[in-house]
Amino acid sequence: MSLSNAPLGHNVAYPSHYDPSLLFPIARAHNRASLQLTGRLPFAGADIWNAYELSWLDARGKPRVAMARFTVPADSPNIIESKSFKLYLNSYNQTRLDGARALRDRLAADLSAAAGSTVGVELILPERFGALAMGELDGDYIDDLDVEIDTYTPDPALLRCADGAAVDETLASRLLKSNCPVTGQPDWASVQIRYRGRPLDRPALLRYLVSFRDHAEFHEHCVERIYMDIMAACRPERLTVYARYTRRGGLDINPWRSNAEAAPPADMRTARQ
Repeated sequence: MSLSNAPLGHNVAYPSHYDPSLLFPIARAHNRASLQLTGRLPFAGADIWNAYELSWLDARGKPRVAMARFTVPADSPNIIESKSFKLYLNSYNQTRLDGARALRDRLAADLSAAAGSTVGVELILPERFGALAMGELDGDYIDDLDVEIDTYTPDPALLRCADGAAVDETLASRLLKSNCPVTGQPDWASVQIRYRGRPLDRPALLRYLVSFRDHAEFHEHCVERIYMDIMAACRPERLTVYARYTRRGGLDINPWRSNAEAAPPADMRTARQ
C-alpha cells in the first residue's frame, strides 16, 4: 500500500466507533531490500508498542480505560503505520464490549491480520498502574565523549572497531534522532547496543548514531540499519540493538533486533517516554 494513501500527514476525522479497516499496513520488504535483507533474516526481534490512550465502553455503557502492550514479530511481513494505529485504538472509544478479554481478543485478531503474523497483546488494567516503574537502558553511555560532529545523514563508514581480544559490553546513547519519512517530525530515542566481538570505537559509534539526525525513516527501519551497519563494520559474534522512542499520539515504539537473545528485553519505560 502506498504511503500516499496512509492517514499520516493528512487531516482525518477521528472515529469513535470500532473500525478495523483504519489499520494501514506497510510492507517491510521495500526498506529491507536497501539493506540487502532478503530471504531469511540474520536476526530475531520484535517491535514493542505501548499504548497509553485506550478506552472503551462496558456492556452497560460505562467507560473503561487501560494501557496496552503490543509485540509485533520482526519477521512479520508488515509494520503498522502509527497514525492508523492511533485512529484504530480511538475507534473503541464509543464501542461497547463485554469485558477486557473481549477487547484483548479483538485487538489481537485485527492487529495480527494487519501485520500478517501473530501479534502479542497484553492489557494493563488500572489496578496494575501503581506497580509500573520507569528506568533507563543499561550500559555505558557514550554521550559525554568529546567529539566533533559534522555528519547528519547515516554514514556507516564512520564506524570503527579495534583489533584484539573480543569483549562483551553494552553501550548506550540518548542522542539518537531521526525523522518521520512522511511528515518530517522528529523522532527521539535512546538506543542500546549489546555485543561480543572486537571493541567498537566509542567516539566513532557516537558520530555514527548522531548521523541519523537528518535521516527520514521509520523507527523499525532505523534500528535494522544500525544493526546491519555495525555487523558489516565489525562482524561481532553476538549483537543486539534496542531502541526506545518517545511517544507520539499516545503510542511509543521500541524495536529490538538480536542474533543472540531469544526473548525481548524488559519493556521498561524510560524517563523521556
